[in-house]
Amino acid sequence: MMDENTLLVEVWREACRHIEIAESVAGIATVLKSRIPFEVMVVRRLKPSESALETVAVAPTVPPWLGQRVTPLSRVALSRLMQWCLGREVLKIPPNRPDLCGVDLETLFGNSPAAVLVGGLVSDGKATGIALLVEKENGPPFTPSHVRLFQEVLEPLAVSLENDARVRELAVLREAAEAERQSLLARLGRKSLGDTIVGADGGLKHVMERVELVARSDVPVLLLGETGTGKELIARTIHLRSPRAKAPFLRVNCGAIPPELVDSQLFGHEKGSFTGAVETHQGWFERADGGTLFLDEIGELPLDAQVRLLQVLQDGTFERVGGRHPITVDVRIIAATHRNLQEMVRAGQFREDLWYRLAVFPIFLPPLRDRPEDIPALARHFAERAAVRFNLPLQLPTEEDIRLLMNYDWPGNIRELAAVIDRAAILGDGRGLQVAKALGIGTSPGVTDRQKENPRDAAFPTLEEVNRRHIEEALRRCAGRIEGPKGAAALLGINPHTLRSRMRKLGIRWQVYRRKSGA
Repeated sequence: MMDENTLLVEVWREACRHIEIAESVAGIATVLKSRIPFEVMVVRRLKPSESALETVAVAPTVPPWLGQRVTPLSRVALSRLMQWCLGREVLKIPPNRPDLCGVDLETLFGNSPAAVLVGGLVSDGKATGIALLVEKENGPPFTPSHVRLFQEVLEPLAVSLENDARVRELAVLREAAEAERQSLLARLGRKSLGDTIVGADGGLKHVMERVELVARSDVPVLLLGETGTGKELIARTIHLRSPRAKAPFLRVNCGAIPPELVDSQLFGHEKGSFTGAVETHQGWFERADGGTLFLDEIGELPLDAQVRLLQVLQDGTFERVGGRHPITVDVRIIAATHRNLQEMVRAGQFREDLWYRLAVFPIFLPPLRDRPEDIPALARHFAERAAVRFNLPLQLPTEEDIRLLMNYDWPGNIRELAAVIDRAAILGDGRGLQVAKALGIGTSPGVTDRQKENPRDAAFPTLEEVNRRHIEEALRRCAGRIEGPKGAAALLGINPHTLRSRMRKLGIRWQVYRRKSGA
């Protein structure tokens, strides 16, 4: 029979050599049987978020009296049980004892016919579960030396349980990443993220040359260009051609996060750090550790969050909201914006030091109107994608369709072209692409069916016409400028994003008024 020290070394070896709790417990139970006569060892995980206990490992066999795998607990009972676990005291419970910490024994480990040793499992100061050792029915009873030895086994069991929890968390993150990847492929109509980028040998040739130059390094990249020019696709391409290709790629739209939640979303928060923080939460930086974090619309980030982002860029460390210990991560940053960050720096809306950190290697994505040679290939690509997405026969654009597309100015860039082809495919219903209808060609904007049926009303402008004229006059007065104190948005008293959206809907191009003014 091995001595106690040798036995504990073997127990630790079993705890560390397996990544799944069931395998660890099976190995530990085999080692422990040489010193303690027991019928079965059980490990149950505490699940505070679900207010339950879950049986995660039983060795050597599952007894018939064990009970259900997941046992719901009241919040009071769960709190009492977690508090008891922190005491790290092993109790020997006879079969006739009714409860532990107000929780009946049948709830904790079934209707055991024999005495039970029970101890709490603690990791990083938090109660994570309970471990049970059940006497053999009609066998020798547990002695104080058995209790003391089981006490020593609780720590390796807690480590095994924690390792298992981390493996499960990684599996969940992996599944989420794969689901996001498949969703992206469905949106793009592609089979893999490594497909050739349309325009790589045409209008995007200069962009792809810069992508190749920077992909292998770890320097931050800043993608500049109008909305809809494909900045996310270029960011993913940089990631896939980098040494981090097998690590996570996570996208965060900075403009979509409420200002009061930016810190929590980016850097995470500790349990109880604010009202509603019922659990510790990992932020985007922790989840992207080892990979790439794509910060879209970086110009929308509040100034106080910019300070914390600068710290991460400088030394790779940050603290969760409510945290007291620095966390170190290895994350490559790719940022993107359609705004003029240099103007924002001059206006005090964006930190100058953060601008210099992000703009180490800027890449400008040209608007679609500046790369018309790519429109035919893009139209065919989106037509193929539409056929897959809408389960329609493949219909490619004709020469006349291409001519119409080439003559359009595309204020919404590639995103608008994709929407037009999707609309043309739906209107064609598998019999061709209705590009002219999708572009609205052949109809007078602002003239409704009601006016066609009632010529007497034709002289009265529609609300759409009034809006169009009012926006056009504002652009004329502001020389095509949209943002800023002298911009059309300020003159109209609306948000610049709202104005751009209405202009796209009405087909208004600000460039026309910039040229007319001579600006």
